[in-house]
Amino acid sequence: MKSQIEQFYRECLSDSKVQDNVLSASCPFCGDVESGNGSRIVVFLNPASFFYGFFKCRDHCVEGGFPQWFARLNGIDPASVPGPLEDESIWNNLSYPDKKINGEVDDFENKLGQADLSFFTEAGVGKATLERLKVGYNGRYLVYPYYQLDGNVYSARCVHPDNFQDWFWHGDVSFGPGYTGLFNVEEIQRCSGGTLFLCEGEENLLPVKQLGFPGVGFADRAVLERLQPEFFGAVKTLFFVLRNTPESYSAARFAASKIGYKVRILYWQPEHPRDFTLIDFAKEKGDKLAQSFGEMIVTAKPFSPFNTVEKEGREFFETIEKKAGEEYGSLLSGFPLLDQRIGGIHGINILGGGPKVGKSCFMVQVATELARKKIPVLYYDFENGRQRLYQRTFSRLTKIETSRLAGTELSEEEKKLFNQARQVFETMLRYFRVINDRKVSPELMRRHIDFLRHETRNEFTVVVIDSLHKLPFKDLREMRTGIDAWLRQMEAIRDELQVSFLVVSELSRGTEGKYDEEPHMGIFKGSGDIEYSADNAMVLLPDWDHMQEQLRERVNKLWLVGSRENPPGLVGEYVLDYPYWGFHERAAGKT
Repeated sequence: MKSQIEQFYRECLSDSKVQDNVLSASCPFCGDVESGNGSRIVVFLNPASFFYGFFKCRDHCVEGGFPQWFARLNGIDPASVPGPLEDESIWNNLSYPDKKINGEVDDFENKLGQADLSFFTEAGVGKATLERLKVGYNGRYLVYPYYQLDGNVYSARCVHPDNFQDWFWHGDVSFGPGYTGLFNVEEIQRCSGGTLFLCEGEENLLPVKQLGFPGVGFADRAVLERLQPEFFGAVKTLFFVLRNTPESYSAARFAASKIGYKVRILYWQPEHPRDFTLIDFAKEKGDKLAQSFGEMIVTAKPFSPFNTVEKEGREFFETIEKKAGEEYGSLLSGFPLLDQRIGGIHGINILGGGPKVGKSCFMVQVATELARKKIPVLYYDFENGRQRLYQRTFSRLTKIETSRLAGTELSEEEKKLFNQARQVFETMLRYFRVINDRKVSPELMRRHIDFLRHETRNEFTVVVIDSLHKLPFKDLREMRTGIDAWLRQMEAIRDELQVSFLVVSELSRGTEGKYDEEPHMGIFKGSGDIEYSADNAMVLLPDWDHMQEQLRERVNKLWLVGSRENPPGLVGEYVLDYPYWGFHERAAGKT
């Protein structure tokens, strides 16, 4: 392909000659080329360069570009140009408003010549570059016109030269920057089969153009979120030039994941301040800008959604070390038989059961025991309310009925237990946070996890959801798809943040409307994805009739019905210590 491109230019430029990987010839686009007084055109032919095949006229009689653009300017059949043909269908579907502001933009451009140009000259940006991009001035703001592919401009962004956050749209505000969201959008078609710079902030495109590189600009990082990858389908390499902010880099990675392997992100060094930009870099480097910017280009690595091999290996061995640590080993339910069976509270653990069998009570006990061991726990409660959870926990710790906790008629022994439990409870609350907000979202859950980790300085976190069927959905008719979507989000949070989940789920009724069927994966209500998402799926079934008030003991059997690493079967029996809202574990069949 490289030799074909060089041959293409040689055939089109009869007086061409090559020296040091640069082809030069008389510019075929200059008006006085026949007199021999026209400028020279140069073509870069360094096979190791990102700009192999890029041409430009030294007098900028036309905008430079790659072979497809050269052919278009020369009226050459695109099929005769080396490389794949550009798909122009996306550009043909664009439509534009009725009102143009071409005349106003011309007036703004004229005013720029009368203004103080120090903002640009300090960055080495010359008047010719400003004229090529038709940059203007309205008396206070720099005006960047968003010309469209039809040759007209319908809106322009006005930016204060001393404060990039002070700006507004002029012209058709509803059209904004146009459908593409890009400044100098015509450049994309010039770079078919080649390289293009994508710059955050129109002013940061100016040094790129001054250095002779092709590029487009965009107003701010929000544009990256709605950027259409199809715009760059014919571009071979796309460099992102961003403001030095984590938010900009995050938006760029999001856009790059959609656009693909062709993206390379230019990163600023740690010593550069927040919001540092290319125009700041140009002012800092002065005459050395070309060399310094070239070094950034050469060292930029192609974007990849995958970790490097080194990072993968490092994270793997770090995970092994963490699992050998004391904090990981503390992720235990407090029930020895259960911990022995599933290896502790790791991954996504789903507990199903019928109404009133004690699912919430069981989960609260596990959650608070983890918190007592200084494991941060987020408890998303949509069933009982914060005060009820606290009262039942305190009752379990003190062996005092909840109805008597607020009373004054406590024995001396009970007062002693009360005060001892109070210290334990208040310490536990640092690690146990109850959330009743029914508008919770996966994004908010991530933030809660980050906050609690930061407060407790513990990397391991357990999230309890009581219950799965009470999580917010857009529509009750979409409950099944909503539950499955939440399970996908839990998987992502588990894998990204190394979070463990305890999730309460409802069960489907049996053939006679009861919940006493043989436990199996199919009895979980409203989701076919539990069997795929759960690391451990358990069912709590009563061995007692909840309609009888006078019972000697209330016994539930806990079954492990599905697990990624452990055999299914009966785990044990759990006896409710009523009315103190705690369970005691025992082996099945023992009393």
